[in-house]
Amino acid sequence: MCGILGIFHHSQAFSQVQRGLSILEHRGRDGCGVSDGKLVYHARSLDGLKAVSSDCVIGHVLHAVVDEVAQPLRGKGVVVANCEIYNWQSLNKKYGFKSKNDAEFLLQFLDSFFVRDNVSGFNKIEELDGVYAFAYWSNGKVVLVRDILGEKPIWYTYTRDVFAFASEKKVLEQLGYVDICELNPRQILIYDVKEKTLNIIIRSFLTSLPEHKDSFEVIKTKTAALLDEGIEKRIPRQKFGLLFSGGIDSTFLAHYFKSKGYDFTCYTAGLDLPGSVASDVVAAEKVAKELGLKLKIKKIKLEEVEKYLKKIVPLIEDSNVVKVGVALPFYLACEMAKKDGCKVIFSGLGSEEIFAGYERHKLAVNINKECIFGLLKMYERDLYRDDVVTMSHSLELRLPFLDRKLADYALKIPAKYKLTETTSKYILRQIAMERGISTEIANRQKVAAQYGSKFDAAIEKLAKLGKYASKSAYLKTFYPSHNVRLGVLFSGGKDSMYAAYIMKQQNYELTCLITLKSKNLASYMFHTPAIDLTKLQAEALGLPILTYTTDGEKEKELLDLEAALRLAQKQYGIQGVVTGAVFSTYQRDRIEKIADTLGLKIFSPLWHKPQEQEMQELLQKKFKIVLTAIAAEGFDKSWLGKVITEKELGLLQKLKVKYGININGEGGEYESLVLDCPLFTKELVLDTVEIVEEKKNTAQLMIHKASLQEKSLSNKSKSNSMSK
Repeated sequence: MCGILGIFHHSQAFSQVQRGLSILEHRGRDGCGVSDGKLVYHARSLDGLKAVSSDCVIGHVLHAVVDEVAQPLRGKGVVVANCEIYNWQSLNKKYGFKSKNDAEFLLQFLDSFFVRDNVSGFNKIEELDGVYAFAYWSNGKVVLVRDILGEKPIWYTYTRDVFAFASEKKVLEQLGYVDICELNPRQILIYDVKEKTLNIIIRSFLTSLPEHKDSFEVIKTKTAALLDEGIEKRIPRQKFGLLFSGGIDSTFLAHYFKSKGYDFTCYTAGLDLPGSVASDVVAAEKVAKELGLKLKIKKIKLEEVEKYLKKIVPLIEDSNVVKVGVALPFYLACEMAKKDGCKVIFSGLGSEEIFAGYERHKLAVNINKECIFGLLKMYERDLYRDDVVTMSHSLELRLPFLDRKLADYALKIPAKYKLTETTSKYILRQIAMERGISTEIANRQKVAAQYGSKFDAAIEKLAKLGKYASKSAYLKTFYPSHNVRLGVLFSGGKDSMYAAYIMKQQNYELTCLITLKSKNLASYMFHTPAIDLTKLQAEALGLPILTYTTDGEKEKELLDLEAALRLAQKQYGIQGVVTGAVFSTYQRDRIEKIADTLGLKIFSPLWHKPQEQEMQELLQKKFKIVLTAIAAEGFDKSWLGKVITEKELGLLQKLKVKYGININGEGGEYESLVLDCPLFTKELVLDTVEIVEEKKNTAQLMIHKASLQEKSLSNKSKSNSMSK
């Protein structure tokens, strides 16, 4: 769509904006402009921009899909926007505006309702139906807002000396800024230009309640209508592209486009290996033939993959294996669409989240809550990656399944209409078959893009050829920076430690540990046995630890968690939080809500991991774990202080069969303590312990004295290699 940028209180603000716009130029080549908040200057190219002497300057590069409306736009205030407002005409009529397009409407809308200190004006934002990221500068304040799901990005940095924002993180990085944050879509950020202060207003998110009570037929009819509306409002006037895999999501979109007679082309990509064809390519060809679709395919050989990785990994500013594996086929598809002269490309992203298409949905206690959790994470996990990939090819990405009205309705569809014993996304597949898509195609179970294209296998093969320890280690060579700075909610037990380990292996920076020390031994939220040993574990990890004491009163302890996370943001600049949640919806829901309110990204890498698999992985990766408390039938005090090995895991499996315990202790059957792991530089040793037995199946290991000692040479070598 477009690119926006602003620099405040910098002596070289204009030159910084000019340079920043040159970095953003791929987001818009149809014009550019700058403003000092009073005057506005437009030009066809960056070289033609008039210099602005102010130390506060905002800028814009234009990607015109329909009309060329030069920005910044000035009314009572000044706006730079990356937006597509679908209901601007109806709102234009409602409020008596005379705007000629959505950008002009947005300015009038903001001029009318964003009066200084008028909080009700911010609530008006929820009337906008569309995707957007904008900065509005008026009455000495700059307001940054993006759509509630975060399809359009904004990054910012703030100190007492300077405030800056941009559509892409790399712009601020290349301008020399540090401590750069992505604006959480559920936050509205307000910068006071005179006072140099930053304030945040929290927006409400979508909800799964109340659940629809209508019959399946009625719900199906309403869902179908909203799907049509969500697609139709996004159709451009000229030809466009569709990222196509042959799965139900892209097939549903292609069938709609075909039935309406639109001019579009499907694009798919995969790895070209002798004797092996990517499954997405096979499926795409089959579906395209059956539906009579125009399909273009790009296949690249293994030796070409690294050339693309050198472009893609820095582009998406992330070396996460999954993100890169998905970005590769998307990037190749966009190359073809750009060559064909497209300015818009569609994707089926979002269907999995609103209609429950992932494995984690099948394991969820509350499917619609799991859908909400996925939607909350999409801006970090998927949307920024896909935005920068498409915009690098001057393509505007459109995502009908993330239409707000559709998502709001779909989240309230009863789970039984989304998931059956044999079928995911059941309601969508039923609608597809009613519209003439064959049962075979409608029910195709698609694999993830990185696997269906075979690019994950390509990355793995290249990593092995280069003798890298892992795919993550290989990809990190293309983007040495850490992905996100994380605070770890840390108890000292196996789950929080393993979650931290996984994020470290995925090239995220572990910035600090955050430990809540509860006075209530029966806390609903926080681990209590051996909690004081987290300080020694932090030393072994080489990380600072923030310990916060809580009374442990149910629900009230959440205020202490929020306070601890705020402190971690202030002291260590964390951008996200890691949790060791596996199956506890009670814990994850509460942590998720607090973190999202604070603008923190949420990572729960163990969520719904099979219990036996987790335990096996811990042993394989040389985690040294002991039990510090037991409280379930089948256990006795002999388990306490015992290092878990394959033998103990076998015993746990027998207890599961006999008593129905959770192998990983998820039901409170036991508490654990990590004495050593690949991230430790030293090993934790329990010097003086005492077993306190309450009754036969309930006991605790009281640790009176513990210390750190040097690891054996073999373990130390293992640790050093894993932490690189």
